[in-house]
Amino acid sequence: MARLTDVVIALGIWKLANGAGMVAALLYLLLADGLIQGQSPGKRIFGIKVVHLPTRAPARYRESMLRNAPFGLCVLLGMIPQPLGTVAFAGGVAVIGGIEAWKVLRDPLGLRLGDSWASTQVTDGKVVAGAAELSQAGPALRAPGQLRELPNHGELSGRGNRCASP
Repeated sequence: MARLTDVVIALGIWKLANGAGMVAALLYLLLADGLIQGQSPGKRIFGIKVVHLPTRAPARYRESMLRNAPFGLCVLLGMIPQPLGTVAFAGGVAVIGGIEAWKVLRDPLGLRLGDSWASTQVTDGKVVAGAAELSQAGPALRAPGQLRELPNHGELSGRGNRCASP
């Protein structure tokens, strides 16, 4: 649904921008996942985001371009002068869409071809990447919102009423 929302936005850009509309729509589709901390407007509406797996950081423009390159190729095929452009676009959507679907079904994590190229994954935008690993790391040094305990088990040891947090 998020991709469909982004495609509708791209179509709106295409129609509103007249002569440069197709190029503007292509740039939007390629760069959208790097706009708002790994969230295109469609992903933001649906509460998901793109995360760069090696760094666990939100996707940037580079990752967005790599992961959306297969869709960008379809749009480029549609830029071919008519009537061949329509046929090329339809063929590109069929072939690339088929490859993408096959990859999603075969991959244990359900990653698309573009996700493999960019080392990204779409995650729930409300969950911190690696939260499962953090919860298995053992007890936290201090509870959230609490001061860190002093080395001598919480006594102030003559330092007055100073904060003990780092």
